[in-house]
Amino acid sequence: MNLIHPDLRTSYRAAADAEVGIGQTRKPGLREGEGGDGAMSRSAWACVRVLSGAAILAVLFWRLGTGPLLDGLRTISGWSLVAAAGIALVTTVCSAWRWSLVARGLGVAVPLPAAIAAYYRSQFLNTALPGGVLGDVHRGLQHGRDAGDVSRGLRAVGWERLAGQVVQVVLALIVLFALPSPVRSSMPAVLAIAALCVLGAVGLIRARPPRGTSRWARTLRTASSDVRAGVLAPRTRAAIVLGSVVVVAGHAATFLIAARTAGATASSLRLLPLAMLVLLAMTVPTNIGGWGPREGVAAWLFAATGLGAAQGLAVAAVYGVLVLAASLPGAAVLAISWLGSSSRGSAHAAGSQLEELPGKADVPHQPVLVA
Repeated sequence: MNLIHPDLRTSYRAAADAEVGIGQTRKPGLREGEGGDGAMSRSAWACVRVLSGAAILAVLFWRLGTGPLLDGLRTISGWSLVAAAGIALVTTVCSAWRWSLVARGLGVAVPLPAAIAAYYRSQFLNTALPGGVLGDVHRGLQHGRDAGDVSRGLRAVGWERLAGQVVQVVLALIVLFALPSPVRSSMPAVLAIAALCVLGAVGLIRARPPRGTSRWARTLRTASSDVRAGVLAPRTRAAIVLGSVVVVAGHAATFLIAARTAGATASSLRLLPLAMLVLLAMTVPTNIGGWGPREGVAAWLFAATGLGAAQGLAVAAVYGVLVLAASLPGAAVLAISWLGSSSRGSAHAAGSQLEELPGKADVPHQPVLVA
């Protein structure tokens, strides 16, 4: 549930260079594959994100202890796991459908069954690995290699995720404006800022992309073309919005199941704004396998609502386990792909060894007499 994966900017630069036939140049003294200062900054930022998630958890455990976390985990039942898995199946299919529509618009179509399997795999990696975006990066890279255009593959994933997040923000604003929450007093200012952002985005989309050969101009042209063809195409934009609405509703329903499982007795109308805010917090890529900002925001919101920070931590913990369990089919997809690649690699190596045998083609086949 991250806003956009970090390699989208890199993919735009690659697409912009390809537009005019300009290749990326390496700094003198760097070996192939080294990124210099850029690679160091990305590594430092990745460490900061992980450490930020760990710091949030450390503060929570210092203030509340591990009791709420363990108490919440003990309440997880079979029916909650089954319900979360069923909802995850629906949301994964809708997300994969959204991705296939965007990818087809960008010219790197992916069949829906393959998209569903790849989306399950990316969700598992997002949940199991730090940062929460590595699964999406892997999905974009793998599909780009299969389609013969890594740049378009990465951009398709980035725009698909961004489209879903835009719909989620709009739904969250509607819920927060209509229902009471700890942030309701700030909603007029938030809505004003959101309206300005929408007007700015519409202006950028309608504006004619700048001409020229600079990297910025090429990037804007590529982005404008992607938005028009992949996200706002007349044949796909309604389907993208519909699929995104179903996905957000499914995530909110899973949060409500987690709240009931953890023992929250507040009404669904009281919990729904909290769920939307927690889902927004999960888009911040400073987490450890999804843990960190989700628990911190949930504890603060439940405390501000009078439900108790400990219960907020318990609900967030249950939600995290439900999401992880629902993404386990992605682990099976990952294992199958690994086994398949290993088998192909072994067969290729065996074929190469047979081709290198001396005189193999000159040895005739001799029948063997059996007494």
